[in-house]
Amino acid sequence: MYIVADIGGTKMRIAKSEDLQTIGEPLIIDTPQKYSEGVADIIRVCRQMSAGGPIEAMAFAITGVVSDDGKIPLTSPHLPDWKEKPLAREVEAALSTKVHLLNDTAQVGLGEAVFGAGKGSRILVYVTVSTGVNGVRIVEGKIDPAAFGFEIGGQYLFVGESERTLEDLVSGRAVQEKYEVRPKEIEKDSPVWEELAKLFAYGLHNTILHWSPDRVVLGGSMFNEVGISVERVKFHAGQIMRKFPALPEIVHSKLGDVGGLWGGIARLKQLG
Repeated sequence: MYIVADIGGTKMRIAKSEDLQTIGEPLIIDTPQKYSEGVADIIRVCRQMSAGGPIEAMAFAITGVVSDDGKIPLTSPHLPDWKEKPLAREVEAALSTKVHLLNDTAQVGLGEAVFGAGKGSRILVYVTVSTGVNGVRIVEGKIDPAAFGFEIGGQYLFVGESERTLEDLVSGRAVQEKYEVRPKEIEKDSPVWEELAKLFAYGLHNTILHWSPDRVVLGGSMFNEVGISVERVKFHAGQIMRKFPALPEIVHSKLGDVGGLWGGIARLKQLG
C-alpha cells in the first residue's frame, strides 16, 4: 500500500491507496505548530492506516521550499517550527519506507494536471490563491525543473516607497488584514471581489508571459463560490494582454481539497 499526505498550516489530510489508482477516505486532523507533535501524529496515523503492514512509498506535500533530495522543508511560512527539520527522514526511519516531500502547490498542480482540470494539457500552469499565492508549471504531465521551486506570489506588482507583491494584494491573509474580516464573510456581490479579480489578472498576465501555457487552472479558497470570479479574471487578463495573440484557456480547478493527495498519487506513479 501507499500513503499520500497534504500538510497544511492548519489541517493535514492523509489517505492511503492500495493500487495508485484510487484513494481511501482522507483523514483530516489539525496540524500542530510544534514539529515534534506533528511528526508524531503523522507516524501514528500512517501506522493505523497500514495496520502494521508494509508501506511501499509515501508522498507528502508541504508549504515552502523543499530540499533538493525531497527530505527537508527549507522554508515553512505557516509552520515555522517545521523549518529545516528532517521530516521525511524521521518518517522513513519510523515506518521503514521511502518518503518523497514536495512543495504543496506543485503537488496539487500535478494532481490537476494528471487527474483534474489540467488533464490533456501539454503546458499547464496551476495557480492557487488562498492564505498565500503560488503556482507551478507542468509540462507534459511532469513538474518543470527549477532550482528552488516556484514562488510566483512574490512577484512585485507595485514598486516605489511601498513595494507590493501579488500575495500582498490578493491573498486571503492580505484581504483579512485590509478589511478586518475573513474573506468568506464578505458578501458575494461585494465590489471587493471585482477589485481582486482585476489585481489578480495583472499577476496572472505576467505569469502567462513568463511560462506561456496552453491552459491555466485556478484553485484555492479565494476561488470558492463566494470569492474571486474566474470569468472576471479572464475578462481583465484579456483586456491587458498585448504580447500574445490570445489568452490560454483559463479554468477552475476540479479536485478541490484533495488535489494534493491526487498529486501524491501522480508523483508515486512517476517515481515508480
